[in-house]
Amino acid sequence: MSYVPRLKQEYKDRVIASLTEEFGYKNVMQVPKLQKIVLSRGVGAAVADKKLIDHAVDELTMITGQKAVSTISKKDVATFKLRKGMPIGAKVTLRGERMFEFLDRLVTSALPRVRDFQGIKPNGFDGRGNYNLGVTEQIIFPEIDIDKVNKISGMDITFVTSAQTDKEAKSLLTEMGLPFKKN
Repeated sequence: MSYVPRLKQEYKDRVIASLTEEFGYKNVMQVPKLQKIVLSRGVGAAVADKKLIDHAVDELTMITGQKAVSTISKKDVATFKLRKGMPIGAKVTLRGERMFEFLDRLVTSALPRVRDFQGIKPNGFDGRGNYNLGVTEQIIFPEIDIDKVNKISGMDITFVTSAQTDKEAKSLLTEMGLPFKKN
């Protein structure tokens, strides 16, 4: 018997039935699913210090368990002393088992560690069924050793779903365990 992440099993067992009941899907393939999770982090100070990019890549790699890549600038911006091709951030795209494992850790251990946590804002949807979440401190993740952090910075987490509308996507993410604020 191979290992199946807890949230993936829960999606198959409970979430599909719940969403089918709520939206009246005729076929299991119509039920929206989580396609990928993208963590990205901009490092503006990397123009002056190239080591900051390596730290950002290492931290994202520790958080996700998958090798992160550095992102490069697409054009010159003279006011920021930025040249085309300079590294300015880091990102990692999670799919499959690692995606479900990361979501499980985010919901059960990272988000409860946020100070004065009331839930995540429900207005981060883009109109096409995708959700963006901003995290202000990377130290909420238990994988990060707080003594080795050189600078506290945040990151963006994007949940890409196959949902057609924001309402479907919100129902999917709520069923998967994301704690949205009540209006």
